[in-house]
Amino acid sequence: MKVSLNIIKQYIDFELPAINELVARINAQLGGVEEVVDLAAKYQDAKIVKVVECEKHLNADKLSVCKIDAGTSELIQVVCGAPNVHAGMWAIWLPPASTVPATYNDSQPFVLGTREIRGVMSNGMLASSRELAIGDDHDGIVEIASNDVPEGKELNAGEDFAEVFGLNDYIIEIENKMFTHRPDLFGQVGVAREIAGILGKQFTSPDWYRSAAVFASGINDLSLEVFNDAPNQSSRFMAVVLKDVEVKPSPLWLRCALIAMGGRAVNNIVDATNYTMLVTAQPTHAYDYDKIRGKRLGVRMAREGEMLSLLNAKSYVLTSDDIVIVDGEGAIGLAGIMGGSNSEVSKDTRNIVLEVANFDMYSVRKSSMRHGIFTDASTRFNKGQSPFQNDHILNSMMKSIADTSSGKQASDVSDLGNFNVDCIFVHTDDPNFHQHSFAPQGITNSFINDRLGLNLDNEEIAKLLRNVEFKVRIDDDGLDVHYPFWRTDIQEPEDLVEEVGRLYGYDRLPLELPSRTVKPTPVNVHHKLAQLLRENLKRAGANEVLTYSFVHERVINAALQDKNDAYQLSNALSPDLQYYRVSLTPSILDKMHANTKAGYDEFALYEIGKSHCKSAGADEDGLPVELETIAFVYTNKQVKVDAPFYKAKNFVTFLADQLGLEFAYEPLSQESTSPVVSPFEAKRSAIITDKKSGKYIGIVGEYKKAVSTNFKLYDHSAGFELNLKELLLLSQGAETQYRPLSRYPSVGRDVSLKVIKDVTFSTVFESLQEALKNTNLDTSVSPIGIYQPQDATAKNLTFRISLTSNEKTLTNDEANKVIERVAQQLEVSIGSKLV
Repeated sequence: MKVSLNIIKQYIDFELPAINELVARINAQLGGVEEVVDLAAKYQDAKIVKVVECEKHLNADKLSVCKIDAGTSELIQVVCGAPNVHAGMWAIWLPPASTVPATYNDSQPFVLGTREIRGVMSNGMLASSRELAIGDDHDGIVEIASNDVPEGKELNAGEDFAEVFGLNDYIIEIENKMFTHRPDLFGQVGVAREIAGILGKQFTSPDWYRSAAVFASGINDLSLEVFNDAPNQSSRFMAVVLKDVEVKPSPLWLRCALIAMGGRAVNNIVDATNYTMLVTAQPTHAYDYDKIRGKRLGVRMAREGEMLSLLNAKSYVLTSDDIVIVDGEGAIGLAGIMGGSNSEVSKDTRNIVLEVANFDMYSVRKSSMRHGIFTDASTRFNKGQSPFQNDHILNSMMKSIADTSSGKQASDVSDLGNFNVDCIFVHTDDPNFHQHSFAPQGITNSFINDRLGLNLDNEEIAKLLRNVEFKVRIDDDGLDVHYPFWRTDIQEPEDLVEEVGRLYGYDRLPLELPSRTVKPTPVNVHHKLAQLLRENLKRAGANEVLTYSFVHERVINAALQDKNDAYQLSNALSPDLQYYRVSLTPSILDKMHANTKAGYDEFALYEIGKSHCKSAGADEDGLPVELETIAFVYTNKQVKVDAPFYKAKNFVTFLADQLGLEFAYEPLSQESTSPVVSPFEAKRSAIITDKKSGKYIGIVGEYKKAVSTNFKLYDHSAGFELNLKELLLLSQGAETQYRPLSRYPSVGRDVSLKVIKDVTFSTVFESLQEALKNTNLDTSVSPIGIYQPQDATAKNLTFRISLTSNEKTLTNDEANKVIERVAQQLEVSIGSKLV
């Protein structure tokens, strides 16, 4: 937002402090200042002069030799090539040694001098609009007419151009993000009001802005049917026809004012609409009346696939979520963003339609993002302009266009919408009251003081608010505050606290440390569990990754999950982040190939995070249920024989031991439709449950061939995904006991057991572990392999058993007897034979 101090001064009745002090106050109480531009330095050498004599150059047909009065004691000679130069005109002279303003910010600015042109000495130059950087016209020099001069100023030879036309100015650029919730601060009047407030001065809005707008009625010189078919998206739509306008360059004072506010001059009609927007923050638009088909103008929602050509010379395919301005045959503008090329005001325009409207801020923002169109109008509309200012602004703009183009009202003013919600009318002579105001907000000084740490009384609070034109009544119960119609951001009592604190100055609040308890912070059991899992997986050699909660459709499809079960983002951060992930595993699988490509042959990745899916349902607030899990993937390029399932299962068992839990592993049902299960191969995976309670914990296993192919995994890859909520509940009741390591060596035995083919591996493994518990030794069991010839009725399962005594070193005979006893128990329980 660019703020012109000269324009600000037009709306206040007090002296502003020095620029450095003012910028410091704005930074502290209004918004972050990004840049301060000394505009006067750019125009410091430009002078207003009168051309006294003008004769043709003897040696050049297109040149003129001029004698100008620059307020000195003698005339100055300047050679000029402009076709419009003539004696008696007022012009702008750039003397020798001055910098051409249009090149002021160039790396090598153009500095004028005194030089001979075709045998005639010329001192400096008479400047065009382009050379002065106030327009694009380069066909002739600037000729100053009487209506070009700002009100209260006169033309005198030798006066500074910047002084007369308001370019002896400081331009303060304030960061837009600071004003996101303040639509009124995107106009010079709003900023002037806030500057007065932070300086402790009373501000009064201009009469045309706060007084009731009165329009002439009964006028039907040019007919126009106005309609509003989208009242929920356009809360107020006003339009009027003006006839007999003369489209021409704007007066010089207006062009200079636009430059100071960061705009640019086009023509007197367009300039009037832009000037109004920059001053009030309310975008407006002008249409060529004779180009409006069917003499109908209105607003509606676009039709799906409807085409629209805009002023930027591009065409757009619209959706049914876009708000459009239409005539009798179709769309002529994208509402709140940009007008259409088929209704543009041109030099041939004789009749115009002025439109002042309000559009839903969220719809405008989405349309702007969807089509990639960002304009000054969309910037202001997507902050939420107040509809109660439209009549004031239309009335002012009609008078402005009448002054600059001689246009006359040719129709009644149409005013359509549903904008009177929550608004009351106040009739009073008090300048702090406004015709439109919102219902009062009751508040006490203690409510404000308790939150700011101040001790302000009612009068002090009232003064702060009245300075920025709030209506405040003081009574025995406290304060009744009516906020003015442009402050649509005030909703809660806390908003008034913020307003008082800002106007008083947050930097002036007392410095006091907040009181707090010395009790230790309660342990967050959820964070404690997550940290425990991280520490143990790190010990086991795994690496943590953090990925986005949003994924591309490609990732969901590659994991063989159903994208229809995923929540799709209507306003995605990027095209690659379209959906919420339905489980964590695909996010890790998507990162595996980059690491294998980088040369890592064996590694494991894990992530602790959240996922969302439609099948999980919604919580009591109607929001998607968040599923928090830990997912893990292991891969190894070198291993050719062992099943990767057991490697992943070892990690799961290790985590269970550290949590004091014992898991059971059950075959995975082929019919399971859970998105967590989808990537896993049913015949080579298992459902994990708690052995005591039987509660579901997660899944461990290898991945389907298609999943491995899609993510370019090594053949030896497996992983798991566990439910953190269940782990937390189970681990809170579990007890882990420290057992010191034995000082005696372990004895290992590889044991092969022959069982019929229908006996599952898990049955044998769990039976073997149960039998070893009765040995009074520390034992561990690791699977080595499964051998089953084709069409055989039996299979061999091989395990590595480790036996450790805490009392002595076991002999071979003692170890063999233990194995024999275990084998006998297994023969009885599951019918196995020791091979």
